[in-house]
Amino acid sequence: MAEMKPQDRMKIPRQPMPNQDGTVRRGNFEEVALGYAEETARKEAERCLQCKKPACVEGCPVGVLIPDFIKALREGDMAKAVEAMKMKNNLPAICGRVCPQESQCEGRCIVGKKGEPVAIGRLERFVGDFELANRTCPLEKAPATGKKVAVVGSGPAGLTCAVDVAREGHKVTLFESLHGPGGVLVYGIPEFRLPKGVVLGEINYAVQCLGIDIRTDHVIGRTITLDELLTDYDAVFLGTGAGLPSFIRIPGINLNGVMSANEFLTRVNLMKAYLFPDYDTPVKAGKKVAVVGAGNVAMDAARCSARIQSLQAKQSGGDPGEVHIVYRRSKEEIPARAEEVHHAEEEGIIFDLLTNPVEIIGGSNGRVTGMRCIRMQLGEPDASGRRKPVPIPGSEFEMAVDTVIMALGTSPNPLVFVDAEGLERTRHGTAVADTATGRTKKQRVWAGGDVVTGAATVISAMGAGKRAAADINKFLKGETAPW
Repeated sequence: MAEMKPQDRMKIPRQPMPNQDGTVRRGNFEEVALGYAEETARKEAERCLQCKKPACVEGCPVGVLIPDFIKALREGDMAKAVEAMKMKNNLPAICGRVCPQESQCEGRCIVGKKGEPVAIGRLERFVGDFELANRTCPLEKAPATGKKVAVVGSGPAGLTCAVDVAREGHKVTLFESLHGPGGVLVYGIPEFRLPKGVVLGEINYAVQCLGIDIRTDHVIGRTITLDELLTDYDAVFLGTGAGLPSFIRIPGINLNGVMSANEFLTRVNLMKAYLFPDYDTPVKAGKKVAVVGAGNVAMDAARCSARIQSLQAKQSGGDPGEVHIVYRRSKEEIPARAEEVHHAEEEGIIFDLLTNPVEIIGGSNGRVTGMRCIRMQLGEPDASGRRKPVPIPGSEFEMAVDTVIMALGTSPNPLVFVDAEGLERTRHGTAVADTATGRTKKQRVWAGGDVVTGAATVISAMGAGKRAAADINKFLKGETAPW
């Protein structure tokens, strides 16, 4: 068969992703995006131009060999597609679901210059799901070196670092503070965006193929200190994330019915509210919920609230209620992925934009009854480059709500710094580490992901874990100088 010409590939439309209907999925926690069928995936793969200088790879924080895996996919060689993917990305089924491809690999796609970019993320998910369903160990593990590495945190940074270090033959022990592995991938991202089974499937690769030892219920800084780890291990990587929530300082913040998105999502995910009513958990959603913030975490909290409302209403026969996103900027400044905003709108989430809370109002019983807000307008750009929201005098109004969820960012848990002399942190509570190597100021300790950058994306955390692993491997081989 003759090779298709580039101009003909450009004529192939981007293949849509099948999704659950918006009104239907508001009543369940099943995955929203249903994934490509094989025929659809191969048709989408035909759109790739196989550029000699692939800009898409440059846009990927972990440098996935994008043209290679797409070419193998469209030729029907799934084993080769998996191998090409796993050369750089240890968690393709996860990344294909939650990474902001539109601003990374797909944002650099040449096809997207004149039309819609190749759906790289959707193809990545297809390859990742194939590998999960047909478990293989596509990459060889080097002979044992006798070196031991401790990885603290089993989220995206920790998992990536652990896999890359273990592949070089070093013995890796992964420490997790919770009762199960996965970190923010499990406790922070809802089932309808990232099923728990997908996360555990990716983790099983680390255990089954690479012999990584996972130890749960270990809080570094409490169960065991960083200095104690260094007596038993040749190197330590900190990928503890950023799980400490932020709140705005306004009256009423301590009323019952006010919580952080971190707390809410952890309850929903770990206490299995998504299996309601089969699991009797204390995760409830009020009749009128306000989520303050407009990042991906805010979208997750709002969409979980809407689902819990629907499930509660189905059981009681009452009205489901309302969920509001309250954001002080305009829609153009919303930091969440466009796809997540679109899905939230389809599910009936109400967006109160250019609105900022100034007080949470409570009743005599100490519970939330409302929220006083003020209208905003956009002024001159601030340090972030975005136009600064400015209050409009005299525009205050009250919003009737009974639950307020704050989704305003997070910072690292300070426990990891206990008895860790020499491990420096910034005024924001993040660890000081070299961005190129992950090296901290403390000898034989590396760090990466949200514990260094503050809350960011899964793929950026993976990139940090990969860079740190590369430096750890060189250090253990004696190829780089010590501190």
